Amino acid sequence: MSKITIVGGGPSGAMCGAELARGGHEVQIFDEHLAWEKPCGGGLTHKAILKYPFLAENSYPKKFIHSVELIASNDQRATLEMPNPIVIYSRRVLNGMLLERAQAAGCKVQQSHVTSVDTTGAKPRYCVEGEWQSSDFLVLAAGARNHLLPETRALQKDELEITQGYFIPAVADSITIKFLPHFDGYIWSFPRCDHLSVGICGSMASHNSSELRAHLQTFIQKHDIPVENGQFYSHVLPSPQERTLQQRTVVGKNWALVGDAAAWVDPLTGEGLFYAMRSGELLGKALAEGKPEVYSDWVGAAFASELEFAARIVRRFYRGTFLGTAVTTRMVQFLRRSPVFRQLMADIFSGTQDYTSLKQRIMGHMGMTLTEFVSSVLNFESNARAKARPRSVPVP
Repeated sequence: MSKITIVGGGPSGAMCGAELARGGHEVQIFDEHLAWEKPCGGGLTHKAILKYPFLAENSYPKKFIHSVELIASNDQRATLEMPNPIVIYSRRVLNGMLLERAQAAGCKVQQSHVTSVDTTGAKPRYCVEGEWQSSDFLVLAAGARNHLLPETRALQKDELEITQGYFIPAVADSITIKFLPHFDGYIWSFPRCDHLSVGICGSMASHNSSELRAHLQTFIQKHDIPVENGQFYSHVLPSPQERTLQQRTVVGKNWALVGDAAAWVDPLTGEGLFYAMRSGELLGKALAEGKPEVYSDWVGAAFASELEFAARIVRRFYRGTFLGTAVTTRMVQFLRRSPVFRQLMADIFSGTQDYTSLKQRIMGHMGMTLTEFVSSVLNFESNARAKARPRSVPVP
């Protein structure tokens, strides 16, 4: 039995801890906040529900959403109906549920702040409440701006995005996504059980907080969203570049990064919850088997190639044009006209269609203009030349 210390009690840390504790290891999770609200939608796609059925089959408050409204920068609108729903949690509820599962598996959870770590010795050390302690392995799950980064580098400005928004005491039954002109990101409204999460995300390298807040205020006023009793928030999340995913070190001899700390986030959509949970589970399995070195290979085979694909096309999606009009606007226009394209996009949003198999699906199944549009956005020619991750690694 090994002693494993996990810094961070979010989805990645809790999933990793539960996996290790079920394997008989002694696991301690430290988090200064524990279950808390976070500036994001809180949505989990259908692939997450398929992988973790407990996300749908429980008594915790949540919403199943079947509809997404997309609004172009010129205010044209299209609606996607998803046969496979997205499940939306309050982040406080989701984090609390996952921590309870970790505790039930045998983890000890402590609300404390780890201020320093040292991985230079045979066993890693960490400082909590002013006292240095040691363990056999250190899992760092403390987010994108986490400064506890042994033997690796911090995420740079162009690998991060700013998020701002409100928790608003109101209800809705559909997700809303609003695109902006010449903007690397979007505005969202995600309905949770007892409030809306309404916010904006944008590249830290391209936009500043004042710009984001101005865009958000304009959206809120235009849509008569009542923010008088809303709670404002701001946060920084990862938005990885291709180099981030391919080159940044995420595991060492006695430590590893998971979730946002490892930058396992889709840079196109901002989806991070599934990748946080999956990376935590995979690291837990690797450690339980006594071979942490396979963690990177397992992540690569499980989902890293998808994230790299998204990183290659993200700027083309938000900044590119097709036939003289912004890609995001053309997308909304095609959604209004084509049932086949609407179904494709609904499957992408719900998580039942991955990026890397899109080419096979669209070829011969859409009209010439739509095929050209999707091929242009996804930049198939250059992506075909890109180095692919090995697929032969068996993933648990």
